[in-house]
Amino acid sequence: MKHVKKVGIFIDSIFEKLALTSLIALVLVVTTQVMTRKLFNFVFFWSEEVTLLLLGWFAFMAIAIGFREHIHLGIDSFTNLFPKIFNKVLDKIISISIFTFGLYLVVQGWDFTVLMMESTLPATKLPSGITYVAMPITGIMICGYSLLHLFNQDTTRYKDLEEGM
Repeated sequence: MKHVKKVGIFIDSIFEKLALTSLIALVLVVTTQVMTRKLFNFVFFWSEEVTLLLLGWFAFMAIAIGFREHIHLGIDSFTNLFPKIFNKVLDKIISISIFTFGLYLVVQGWDFTVLMMESTLPATKLPSGITYVAMPITGIMICGYSLLHLFNQDTTRYKDLEEGM
């Protein structure tokens, strides 16, 4: 079981590093685009396309990380009015619903990625499917996290983050 956990953490670390790398690349591309436009009245022909690509990838990966860290939207003030057993059952239903959403992303995202591989992006000439392959990858991660939550495994990696304002 220790080896499975190590492999899971390794995959999760790669996924998180990919999300952070896409965010850093997004900031660099947008900064370069703004600077060249304002200073030199010039814009790289690929900058807008790459920006949208990175934004889509980061947004989908952030969804999965949000589920992992339990920072998705929840209304505890309402559910706290019910008994603990009700909340435990509700948590199981939520985990199953999240798994279903992840499965939807895997199936539909893969179908859409394959469909879009036949066309290319205009500026970079990359296959259009590269934009959408983030969907099934995110779906796989969401399915994994929701299964771990279903079996009461804590996936939170950053426990000391302050909640609220």
